[in-house]
Amino acid sequence: MDVKVLEGEHVLQTYRRAPVVFTRGEGVYLFDDEGRRYLDLLSGIGVASLGHANPALADALADQARTLVHTSNLYFHPLQGQVAARLASLSGLPRTFFCNSGTEAMEGCLKFARRFWHTAGDSERTGLVALEHGFHGRSIGSLSVTWDEHYRTPFAPLLQNVVWVPAGDAAALRQAASAQTTAIVIEAIQGEGGVRPLGAEFAAAVKDAQARTGALLIADEVQCGLGRTGVAFGYQRLGLEPDLVAVGKALGGGMPVGAVLVSERVAAAISAGDHGTTYGGNLLACRAALVFLDALTSGGLQDHVKAVGAEFEAGLRALAARHAVVREVRGAGLMWGLDLTVDATPFVQAALRRQVLINRTAETVIRLLPPFVISSAEVEQALGQLDAILTEGVQERAA
Repeated sequence: MDVKVLEGEHVLQTYRRAPVVFTRGEGVYLFDDEGRRYLDLLSGIGVASLGHANPALADALADQARTLVHTSNLYFHPLQGQVAARLASLSGLPRTFFCNSGTEAMEGCLKFARRFWHTAGDSERTGLVALEHGFHGRSIGSLSVTWDEHYRTPFAPLLQNVVWVPAGDAAALRQAASAQTTAIVIEAIQGEGGVRPLGAEFAAAVKDAQARTGALLIADEVQCGLGRTGVAFGYQRLGLEPDLVAVGKALGGGMPVGAVLVSERVAAAISAGDHGTTYGGNLLACRAALVFLDALTSGGLQDHVKAVGAEFEAGLRALAARHAVVREVRGAGLMWGLDLTVDATPFVQAALRRQVLINRTAETVIRLLPPFVISSAEVEQALGQLDAILTEGVQERAA
């Protein structure tokens, strides 16, 4: 039976899928069921960090699947400690809780923040400060600190006492944070909200609020973390010191892996049984994470992202200078948004016709999250395609 027909009959219709069926991948390319090749500038929304069908990842997963996949967290296995030690070295946060996704990681951050203040005996600490344009997931907790009412309203009431602050408004942040604030929740570069980087002045206000009120800092690094911006974590670019960090996406190179990175003082407030997961940190997921972390650090992938990211940025800014429809170029490394003066939908459609994968976020933004392994030649190919896509999108709107 036709794939689309079968899904239409049996899969819950929570996605508006593009009319294409992908069956295999290779590096920065995907291939559909008719054999057509697509340049993937989205990498599964930031997931396929090592590209598609990466040989090292495939070999490691096959080897692990033949050895042992899952034991549960009732027992030790050899890999969780190795991944946690690598993450501690990169982040400066010594403890890791493993889960299966970025949303689960954010949920864990919120729970651990609440537990910290409960342990401290401070029952008044129930508030959260979150940023306008922030997106943190679709579970009840993570949705509560997601700004767009389109996501939140159908599932209200959510967590209470959330104060929203315009991203970048240092004065508003200082006013919002108080002795009742459990945690401040940030993305160093907001992803779903339109690829919006936080600035130095706002980061200074965050540090001031931490010091003045004692509020914890939760950094959502699910999209901007683990090397995507050319450094290990986005908060490091801002000189911030979070108490809790959520990671996911790139960590597994395509395997479902998430983690909460935890400071020692927060970890000291957590007791056995406070949180848990059946699948989190299983051997298959950890093996994938080790392959990615090896590539990122000893394999030179982070330096590669810096280099090709600079080339990508220069090319995108040159495109913006040629195309009046581009209002602003925002991002870092291999995380970019082209903010347009019009809705981005026709441009995404034009890209699909040209067998290029991009997506629209925050209505007017073309989001670009290519695999970390994209080469200089493929960056040039991408820029050439984007040049044509911007022209075609404008023409389509005018027709």
